[in-house]
Amino acid sequence: MVARVTATSIVDAIANDLRTRILEGELTSEVALTETDMAASYDVARPTAKAAIEKLVAEGLLVRGAHKSARVAELGPDSVRDIYLARAYLESEVLRRLALTRTVPDGAVQANLDIAAVAGDSALAVVEPDMRFHTSLIDAVGNERISKMYRSLVSEVRLCMTRVQSMNLLDTALIQAEHQRLLELIAEGDGPGAARLLDEHLGRARERLAAAIGGEAGPEAHRPSTLHP
Repeated sequence: MVARVTATSIVDAIANDLRTRILEGELTSEVALTETDMAASYDVARPTAKAAIEKLVAEGLLVRGAHKSARVAELGPDSVRDIYLARAYLESEVLRRLALTRTVPDGAVQANLDIAAVAGDSALAVVEPDMRFHTSLIDAVGNERISKMYRSLVSEVRLCMTRVQSMNLLDTALIQAEHQRLLELIAEGDGPGAARLLDEHLGRARERLAAAIGGEAGPEAHRPSTLHP
């Protein structure tokens, strides 16, 4: 039997590298990304560089006007709230659906164990398993279009998470504890309770990040967790 492998295109490889550099803070909005410079940097044709840039523009990580250089998108308070609220709308309904059948995804369980395992490491080490936790919940519903909708937000969600962790705005132990309680509520069939906890969980991150980048924090930023009154 011939094994099947998926080749990564040159466009995807460049986009992946640029995405990583953006998320790690190496590339900022102060740096202009021209097609000519990117083509020279990666030793590719200009149309290839353009395609990679457009891929990240579509993800919301880069912005540019007509005939202008691309730049890393500015993450302002309004953008943060838009991203987190879009997540909340999708994830809240997913939790209710999972609770109806008491479906606790193995991937989410493992991701939360991985968060606990990296608790003593760099705050940024939490980002990958945290993303995996939430994505596992989305995928467990088994609806291809819902998964696609969520993945259209993934790059911006990861950017927000990276900012939250790099600024040490949330305690890793609380993230892990609230994730665990979400899984317990799903197992108990308590969809509304899981949705309420998710709103609290996301709202705290949303408002603390919005305040940290120049906005005014909403009440969710300092509201005590229901797990630790």
